[in-house]
Amino acid sequence: MTEQGLPATGREWHLAARPQGWPDPADFALVEAPVRQPGPGEITVRNAYLSVDPYMRGRMNDVPSYVPPFALGAAMDGGAVGHVVASNVEGFRVGDAVLHGLGWREYATLDAAHAVKVDPELAPLSAYLGVLGMPGLTAYAGLLEVASFRAGDTVFVSGAAGAVGSLVGQIARLKGAKRVIGSAGSAEKVATLVDDYGFDAAFNYKDGAVAELLAPLAPDGIDVYFDNVGGEHLEAAIGALRVHGRATLCGAIAQYNDVDAPAGPRNLALAIGKRLRLQGMLVGDHSALRGQFLEEVGGWLRDGSLRYDETVVEGVENTAEAFIGMLRGANIGKMVVQI
Repeated sequence: MTEQGLPATGREWHLAARPQGWPDPADFALVEAPVRQPGPGEITVRNAYLSVDPYMRGRMNDVPSYVPPFALGAAMDGGAVGHVVASNVEGFRVGDAVLHGLGWREYATLDAAHAVKVDPELAPLSAYLGVLGMPGLTAYAGLLEVASFRAGDTVFVSGAAGAVGSLVGQIARLKGAKRVIGSAGSAEKVATLVDDYGFDAAFNYKDGAVAELLAPLAPDGIDVYFDNVGGEHLEAAIGALRVHGRATLCGAIAQYNDVDAPAGPRNLALAIGKRLRLQGMLVGDHSALRGQFLEEVGGWLRDGSLRYDETVVEGVENTAEAFIGMLRGANIGKMVVQI
């Protein structure tokens, strides 16, 4: 076993209470926990960056889902990237940079089979939680495979200034979209979509009814909708989709903190006559695309044709606030916490 001196304890976040509606800082607890030496086949990682993502809100509810809920009084988990500080397995050395799933903590001891080496020379470590990580693959697979994007399509993306949406719009443009439209929650984000990410048009959904804001920007309708928001956005997109339109249902952040049943979409019957395809997606179903994704997106990053932003919050002690801020739209691009 190779190792550096490990501290006796490290800080980790526990779920203290299940949120009712919007999460509150009191729902989380930052505690000191023992740092365990790696057993056979294991490594210990000093995390450098943690990921906070919308899907984590659903895991705070004690309901059946595609991923188990967080347990009360136990460490939460999520994407993280850091450096190996102790190894008890061949193939991982102290100092290796790795991506893994035990975030929300300073130190993680885990089965090395659940870690992937990453190259800090190719991109900053934090990029492996965003553009070259789960959000990037979600955008790539969700647009190209789930929505069956074709050159010449008109594409509408909700939550377009976030980690996934900002990449969906750019990938559509790079793949030959006729028109790319995005929605976001502030004038600053709308400007970023058009000026920095190359969207053809964008609107602030807080300025009025989504359907009315979308209509003049897509007078001939849309072919593809990439849904990160749900609710009113999905209803507007169903109305705007042309015959044989396709929608990727990736997220519904507008509904994650609701205590009442969602009001819509109320026009789902339109999907019959328009022969729409509305397909949910989980990024884990698309791991076979990872090699192609890394090669193509990596090339776009190298030649400058695709750009990404990060909102970086400093300090593990601020992870809960970063998560709540992300749910409220405080980020442009990927929200990460730097330890």
